[in-house]
Amino acid sequence: MDIVIPLFDRFEPLDAIGPYEILAHVPGATVRFVAPEPGLVQDVLGSLPVHVPTRYSEVERCDVLLIPGGGGAWTVADDPEFLDWVRRVHEGTRFTTSVCTGALVLAAAGLLDGLTVTSHWGVIDELASYGAVYTPERIVRHDRVITSAGVSAGIDMAIRLAALLSDDTTAQAIQLYTEYDPQPPFDTGSVAKAPAEVLERARNLT
Repeated sequence: MDIVIPLFDRFEPLDAIGPYEILAHVPGATVRFVAPEPGLVQDVLGSLPVHVPTRYSEVERCDVLLIPGGGGAWTVADDPEFLDWVRRVHEGTRFTTSVCTGALVLAAAGLLDGLTVTSHWGVIDELASYGAVYTPERIVRHDRVITSAGVSAGIDMAIRLAALLSDDTTAQAIQLYTEYDPQPPFDTGSVAKAPAEVLERARNLT
């Protein structure tokens, strides 16, 4: 089972590493990172260079394609060569997925036309411009296309995906092994819950 996660300059680290941690435990699965060019890829926060040995164009097919978000998502969403690759690979996947602003890439590739999708709350209008319909859900699935909300939601999506790729007991075992049992100190993890001053501060974060 081949799971491919493209990385690009200024990717959001948790978008990629969170799902990687979960999906790497799925029995029989191999998770591979690919990039526009082999070499170091820098995350959006600036302190996590990742060495990626494989160019994305070397991948002809995979079982799961997972597109992370981050500041660089706009760049690859405007790259015709990358979008052509996403469309080609999507034709043969069991699941094509996105985390956070990675949904913009799927939308730009034409894979979300007319679908209800989720992503980071900061890109609602941009998703609409691609013909997608935003919904503030944590995970949205349409057959083999799955989108997840911002950053940390990728972990939830990966656990759901682990169940689809194996079974519920295995997915629950992975959740237990990784001790994913969220108990946040504040209840401000969505726009619907956050006070105005928190929302304003969040808009100014990188």
